[in-house]
Amino acid sequence: MNKIKSKNVVFIHGAFVGRNCWDEWVPYFESKGYKVTVPSWPHKEDPPAVLRSRQPDPDIANLRMQDLIDHYTEVINGLDEKPIAIGHSFGGLITQILLNRDLVDAGIAIHSVMPQGVFPHEFSFFKATWGPLGYLTSVKDSFLFTMDQWKYAFANGQSDEEARRTYDLLVVPESKHISRDALTHVAKVDFKKKHNPLLMIAGSEDHIMPAGLNHSNFKKYKENGSVKEFKEFEGNNHSVLGLPSWKEVADYALNWIEKNRGKG
Repeated sequence: MNKIKSKNVVFIHGAFVGRNCWDEWVPYFESKGYKVTVPSWPHKEDPPAVLRSRQPDPDIANLRMQDLIDHYTEVINGLDEKPIAIGHSFGGLITQILLNRDLVDAGIAIHSVMPQGVFPHEFSFFKATWGPLGYLTSVKDSFLFTMDQWKYAFANGQSDEEARRTYDLLVVPESKHISRDALTHVAKVDFKKKHNPLLMIAGSEDHIMPAGLNHSNFKKYKENGSVKEFKEFEGNNHSVLGLPSWKEVADYALNWIEKNRGKG
């Protein structure tokens, strides 16, 4: 049974948002003694407002899931030790893939997009993902959430004022290829393979990645002696990283890391 050794953390953001979604988490983890890396996705280095002003963005529109896997693999290979990967949403799926390939010391997947072979049945998932998949639109154009789509998929249960604030702060154009690639072999995880420690976190109010879908994802992993744990938080929607309860989730992750840390 592998134990966690690393004090490096790589935060992996998800689709539709910029890396600034981790702004609360970065200094908090640094204050706990972790060295933190927060890469943006390719073509998303600029602030969200600037990226939205370029919608439709052909560079973002051409982004593929394999590009993301290669990008984060390169980031990780440039570090002085295997890091702990902490990913949200699509970043959670990337975390699961990196863990499956033994590239990270541990993985924490928060409200993770499901790998290939995990099948959703929740209505809210299909309603929230229909726009991003964009099957009736051209993949040559990037996708940008409308305010109503954002409120349903990410900010349900929050006030209109708070939904607008988070939209302006976080939302960026997205590649339709990314959402579609998550349904293909590129998103494959070998659930039978032994892996380093894995924590999966879900939220009871998440529309786009419902807690039940997250639990189905978790249950796909076979019992093989690997450390794995599932935790559902009541009341959290998909915007979990910036909710008033974000520190409760972060503390749970930090405590889980220390619980599974090797001695010496």
